Amino acid sequence: MTRRVVFFMMVSANGFYERARWEIDWHVTDAEFNDFAIAQLDSADTLLFGRVTYEGMASYWPTPAAVADDPEVARRMNTMRKIVFSRTLERADWSNTRLVSGDVAETIGELKGEPGKDMILMGSSDLAVALADRDLIDEYRLMVAPIALGHGKPVLDGLAHDLRLRLGDVRRFANGNVLLSYHPVR
Repeated sequence: MTRRVVFFMMVSANGFYERARWEIDWHVTDAEFNDFAIAQLDSADTLLFGRVTYEGMASYWPTPAAVADDPEVARRMNTMRKIVFSRTLERADWSNTRLVSGDVAETIGELKGEPGKDMILMGSSDLAVALADRDLIDEYRLMVAPIALGHGKPVLDGLAHDLRLRLGDVRRFANGNVLLSYHPVR
């Protein structure tokens, strides 16, 4: 079976993923969300990031504060294989991270051909657009939070073409979040 690329993003009810750079204080998280996050990480063996998301994640998860706040997620985030796609980043020092500056589609094609579990593209909307435009994402998981933001950055902004999706699963969370899982219509 071919490995899959799964895109996961927390979005507002009106489709924004952040207000401005890393302004995500509106995320609705709790124990149920944390259990979901752990299960999602356990379903994969590779995390995919663009530069901006990588820098944000790498500045938090290896810290003592992250380990104290959420030891199970921190352990997984810090030990999993990570691939960051960037033409400008010079180093990627977070443990188990490989920096790729070459062709994204070629690298993802090679990774899909390897044995292993799913690969999760966390955040990284610009990278998701690049992969979606090349039909390289196999599942889109959008966690819709119960808030509409006054302004922000829309998820998957900049697609070169319409992206037709088929609804897979829907999961309601007690905190008001709703997880929508979509598959591209190919």
